[in-house]
Amino acid sequence: MNKLNSDVTKFLDELDHPFRNEIEKLRHIILDATSGLTENIKWNGPNYCHGEADRITMKIQPPKQVQLIFHRGTQKQEQPKERMINTDSKLLTWKENDRAIASFKNMTDVEDGEVDLITIVKDWIKATQ
Repeated sequence: MNKLNSDVTKFLDELDHPFRNEIEKLRHIILDATSGLTENIKWNGPNYCHGEADRITMKIQPPKQVQLIFHRGTQKQEQPKERMINTDSKLLTWKENDRAIASFKNMTDVEDGEVDLITIVKDWIKATQ
């Protein structure tokens, strides 16, 4: 199991974010989904790396919802011909074949999407290694 990063926890403690419970649940889902993930802060939100490569970034501002951005890092890369992962989940909105967003407006959204999200995280990390 991957560990929560204490710096991220401290950062979130100082924010007093209205979606803190949803953020915490998502942190646990992501870190428990697959081994080899580390957590840090990037773009003013929790970020998840596999090795040294950024793969999932949590967008928590503005505080109207929480979004997970699935990507291949900060550098623009040549687009794959097909989407990075094959999924029937309605959780993802695809922006490009190598970038997708999952949005959560409340805890019910997080809980309802948990099973799909675990699979998406596993598949995303595998596909972007």
